Amino acid sequence: MRWLTLYARSRQVPASLAAVVISTVAVWALVAQDGGGGPADPKLPVFVLVAGVTAASTGLGGQDLALDRTAAIRWRPRRAAHVLLIGMVVCAVLLAVQTMGGEDLAATAFVVRDSAGLMGLAAVGAVVCGAQYAWTLPIAWLSFSVFAPPSTSVPMQVANWMLLPPGTTTATWTALTLAVTGTTAYALAGPRR
Repeated sequence: MRWLTLYARSRQVPASLAAVVISTVAVWALVAQDGGGGPADPKLPVFVLVAGVTAASTGLGGQDLALDRTAAIRWRPRRAAHVLLIGMVVCAVLLAVQTMGGEDLAATAFVVRDSAGLMGLAAVGAVVCGAQYAWTLPIAWLSFSVFAPPSTSVPMQVANWMLLPPGTTTATWTALTLAVTGTTAYALAGPRR
């Protein structure tokens, strides 16, 4: 159990978890107070999920990457578990906050799909840019999705997958592809130095 505590501290898990919870509760409180856009407006839950994944992505790299790479333990399963845990925690926090109040920010299928895809994007960001910049890919894709034209073609549906309703085949496959690719790449390669 001690190694798990040390791992969590070295990956800034307590601070990341606090940021995930605070951002989710803050958005939920604003929606509950204002009446919000409800399930018809997908931007609010996507902002919450991106904020959570962004906060948690800082822990995708340790304090000393050389030490991580030379340790006598198998890192691949731990890396994969870390990435999957990020997606599950971000998803669970939003769903838990929704059940505590009367306002639903999004459907469960929407939250699960988007948290999986965003988690994969953050993992790819850690592999390509390093853990300190893993947040750049989810933020960049969200920025493009918010300002992109309506999704009438398949390429535009891939680009706007975060904001499409649950049950959209293209969005589901895009999120699944990002989740599998990101988890696999991060588990095999680890964060960039």
